[in-house]
Amino acid sequence: MIDQQRWDDCIAQSLNRRIYAFSWYLDMVCPGWDALIGGDYETVFPLTWNRKWSVKYLYQPYFTQQLGVFSINPISTELVSAFLKAIPVEIKFAEIQLNAMNGLPIPGWNMKNRINHELSLDSTYQEIAGKYSQNTKRNLKKAAEARVFIGNQPSINDLIDLFRTNFGDREGKLKPKNYRIINNLLTYFKHHGIGAPMGIYSAQNKLSSAAFFVQDQSRIYFLFAASSPQARENGAMFYLIDRFIANHAGKPIILDFEGGNDPQLGRFYKSFGACEVSYPAMTMNRLPSMALMALNIARKLTNS
Repeated sequence: MIDQQRWDDCIAQSLNRRIYAFSWYLDMVCPGWDALIGGDYETVFPLTWNRKWSVKYLYQPYFTQQLGVFSINPISTELVSAFLKAIPVEIKFAEIQLNAMNGLPIPGWNMKNRINHELSLDSTYQEIAGKYSQNTKRNLKKAAEARVFIGNQPSINDLIDLFRTNFGDREGKLKPKNYRIINNLLTYFKHHGIGAPMGIYSAQNKLSSAAFFVQDQSRIYFLFAASSPQARENGAMFYLIDRFIANHAGKPIILDFEGGNDPQLGRFYKSFGACEVSYPAMTMNRLPSMALMALNIARKLTNS
């Protein structure tokens, strides 16, 4: 039985704290999650597991970019390796993402670096905006000419509907239960005063772009965002991020964009001056002579 209070104390004090690793967050994205615990809750490692075709495997839940080993002490290659080796033998397959402080080669695991983008907001707005790309500056000029504006906070349902209508249904990755999970997460954040949606409206008062920002200590996550086709023409998402930066500049905060493996998204985040931060995606297969089955699991593993 996991002592959730002591678990959360470890995450809160860890050198590599991430909001995804708190017990209440894991409860929502992966009910029934398990864990490996080192010492007196000094180091912890969530095991987000599922079962398919009688095979128990680890997967990376949606809306959790980085998990892995969290510790109140310095993290070494040996420590990360020890936790990965301690994964129970009944776990036959794993495709998980560790965090940026776990990014070291581990014997027995295949590793690929994934890219996140982060922007420090501790400078003045003028200093940060001075490093915007020319494309971002053009889009902000476009937004001004289109007279987009920050309106009333959109509802969580409006934000999710904007995403689902203009991207989610076409991409097809998120299933109904995934939308229920993100709705529950955003509702929790808003109820507890650690997150809120922000909306940019067209001159015709139509929601063009919206995003939900969540703050955990000195890190703010660009957790969930969406735009209408109109945003391509009026620069609404550029304006949204610019206004958020303006409102938080000069504070010791990291704006975590939560992404960037897609080259187009990476260019977008870099256009505001964000820097690349890598973290490891790890794969393990304990299914001898069953590569096809492992591949099928890998294709279906997340929230399937």
